[in-house]
Amino acid sequence: MRFLASAPRGFGDLLAAELTMLGALEVRERVLGVSFAGPLEVAYRACLESRLASRVFLEIAQLRADTADELYAALRTLPWSEHVNAAGTLACDFSGRHPGINHTRYGAQRVKDAICDSLRETQGRRPDVSLERPSVRVHAHAHGPEVTISIDLSGEGLHRRGYRTQAGEAPLRENVAAGMLLRAGWPMLAAEGGELLDPMCGSGTIVIEGALIAADIAPGLARDYYGFLGWKQHDAPLWQRLHAAATARVRTHGPESPRLRGSDFDDRAVQVARDNAARAGVAAWTRFAHASLEEARPEAPQGLLCTNPPYGLRMEDRETARARHRELGAVLRGHFEGWRAAVITGAPDLGLEIGLRAQRTHTIWNGGLECRLLRIEVAAGNVRDFKRPRPLIDPTLRDTPGARMFGNRLAKNAKRLGDWAAKADVGCYRVYDADMPEYAFAIDLYTAADSATRWAYVQEYAAPREIELEAVRRRRGEALSVLPEVLGLPATHVHVRMRRRTARGEQYGKEAERGEFHVVAEAGLRLRVNFTDYLDTGLFLDHRITRARLRAAAAGKRFLNLFAYTGSATVHAAAGGARATTSVDLSHTYLDWAQQNLAANAITGHRHQLVHADCREWLAEAAQRHEQFDLVFLDPPTFSNSKRMQGVHDVQRDHPALIEACLRLLAPGGLLVFSTNAQKFRLDPSLGARFAVNDITRATIPEDFARSPRIHSCFEIRTS
Repeated sequence: MRFLASAPRGFGDLLAAELTMLGALEVRERVLGVSFAGPLEVAYRACLESRLASRVFLEIAQLRADTADELYAALRTLPWSEHVNAAGTLACDFSGRHPGINHTRYGAQRVKDAICDSLRETQGRRPDVSLERPSVRVHAHAHGPEVTISIDLSGEGLHRRGYRTQAGEAPLRENVAAGMLLRAGWPMLAAEGGELLDPMCGSGTIVIEGALIAADIAPGLARDYYGFLGWKQHDAPLWQRLHAAATARVRTHGPESPRLRGSDFDDRAVQVARDNAARAGVAAWTRFAHASLEEARPEAPQGLLCTNPPYGLRMEDRETARARHRELGAVLRGHFEGWRAAVITGAPDLGLEIGLRAQRTHTIWNGGLECRLLRIEVAAGNVRDFKRPRPLIDPTLRDTPGARMFGNRLAKNAKRLGDWAAKADVGCYRVYDADMPEYAFAIDLYTAADSATRWAYVQEYAAPREIELEAVRRRRGEALSVLPEVLGLPATHVHVRMRRRTARGEQYGKEAERGEFHVVAEAGLRLRVNFTDYLDTGLFLDHRITRARLRAAAAGKRFLNLFAYTGSATVHAAAGGARATTSVDLSHTYLDWAQQNLAANAITGHRHQLVHADCREWLAEAAQRHEQFDLVFLDPPTFSNSKRMQGVHDVQRDHPALIEACLRLLAPGGLLVFSTNAQKFRLDPSLGARFAVNDITRATIPEDFARSPRIHSCFEIRTS
C-alpha cells in the first residue's frame, strides 16, 4: 500500500526518520509531507505512535481529468463500496490546483457527489454527510489534471491527542511541541536523566509532550476516534494488537522526583496544565507550579529549557513580548549554564532580545504562523552583544526644529483635507504624501465604520543611498514624535511600514500574522483592513473614485474582477446592482478576505463567485467556455514572480495580451476598466489603433492624491 503522512512545515525530515523506525518502506520527503509504502500495519502504527504526523492518507487511486465533469465521471468508476458503508457518514476534502475546479469547496462537492451517486447506484442508498468525525473521510489532491484520491486514515488532525481543552494566545500544536523536543535532543537527555523545564508553560503542552516521550506513551493511545475505524477495510484485530502492544510499553511509574517541570505566573494556566497532564496520563511524571519567569532555576546539572514565549501578536503587546524575551535571556545566562535551550518565537527580532547566540535556527510553522526555533547552548562565551532597537516613537524629539516643521505641515494638511473629507463623506484618505521631500512618508488616516476610532498608516519611502542612515533615522524619529498629537491618535494606533515607491509592485508579502482586522466605511459599504500583517492594508485608497465608477456602471451587469485582491471593487459592483460577480485571484488569503468583505455587506449566494486561479490561465479557459461579461475590472500587479504562477508577470510587457484576453470575454456593448499602479506605465499604442480607448486617469485621481498624479493610470476600453 502507498501512503502519505503530512506534518507541520519544518519537520519533514524528522517525520521521515520516525516513519522509517516504524517500519515504513520507500520513505521520501515531499512538499506536502512524507510518502511511504508498506502494509496497513505501518499506517496504523503511524496514526498511533507518530509524534509528528498531522494526518495519514492511504492512496487508493491516481486519476487524470481535465474538467470537473471528467473528474466526477472517473470517480464514479472507483469501487467505493469497498471503502464506504452507505449506512455510515462521509466527508470529502479537495486541495491543490485543477484546471477545471476553481474553488476547493466546489472540488469537494464534486467528489462527494460522485461517491454518493456511485453508492446509490450499487447499493440503493447513499451515506449522510458529516463534517465532524465522519465514518470515512476522502481526500482528493490535484496537481493540474492529475488527481490523487486517498482515504484519510487519521480522520482528524493527529495533533489532537485528546488531553488539551484550553490554550492561550498563540497555542502551540501538540505535534509542533513534540517536534521542538525531538529537534533539541530531548529523548537522549531524558534517557540520561536530564531535566525538562518550561518556565512559561501555559497549558503545559511542551512538558506533557516531553513526558509522553519519557514514559514511552504513544501519543494516539488515548484517542477514541480515527478515520479508519469506519472504513470498510479496517482490520480490527490488527489495530487491537497494536494498541495493546503500545499500552504494554508504557512506563506507568514516574520518577520519585519528577524531572519534567512547568511553571507560569498565571494560576489558572497552571491548573489547566495539571488537568491536561492528568488526562494525558503523565501526572506522575510532571510537576507544575505558580511562579514568575525570573524565579526559574534548574534542579539538575543538565537539562533542556524548552519554551514558547509570547510573540506579541498584537501591537500593544510587542514591548511586553520584548521584555519577556530579555528576561528569559537573563535567567538563562544567570542560572542555566551547561543547559540547552529551545525557544520558539513568532518574530525573528524577538530572538535577539535573549542575548545568546543560537547554534541552530530552524524555520517551522505552528499552524499558519511562521516561526523560528532557536537551539541554544547556554555558556558564558555564547553571549550575543547587540544594540537593542530604538522605540518606535521617541517623545524627546518633539521640540526639535525638524519635528516642529513637520508637525506644522501635517497639521495644515489635516485641517484642509479633514474639511474636504467631512464634506465628501470620506472616512479613509491620505493626509500627507512626501510634501516635504526630506520627510518621505505617505500617511493615510482610516476611520472605523461604527465609531470615531482612527488609525494612521505610515509608509516610509526608502531613502536614496547617498542619504546617511543616521539622518534617515533622525527624520523618522522627528516625524513620528509629533504625529500622534497632531492627528489626535494614541501612539498604539500608528502603524509604520517601509516600502519602495513602486506603490503596488512585487508581491503582497506577509509581514506578520496577528490577524487583527478593523472594519472601515466607504460610500456606505463596510470593508475590512489590516494594518499589521501585510505590506498593504487591503484597501487601495487611490482607487476610491474608480470603485465608485464601477458601482455606477454595474446595474444589471455581469461583473468580472481580475487580480481581485480583497474584493473591494466587487463589493462596490454588487452594491451597484450587478446581476452576477466573479472575482479571480491566485491567493487563498485574499479570496477569503474578499468573501468576508462581501459577507460584511450581506452580499451572498451563488451569483457571487470567488475563483482561486492564475488570472492568465483562467482567462484562456473562460474563453474556451465562451463565458461573457458586461463589465470587467483588470488591475494587475506591476510585477510578480509568484511560485504559484507560471513564468514572470510584468505589466508593461504583458498588458496588451491581458487586455486582449479580457476583451475576448466582453459581451457586445461591454466595458473593460484597466488600471495599473506602475509609475512609468505607457499604454501600448497598438491598442488605441484597434480598440476604443479612453484615458480616465485624471478623472480617477482623488483630491487627497493630487500631489501624486502618477499614483495610477486608468483606462476605459471597448471593442468598438
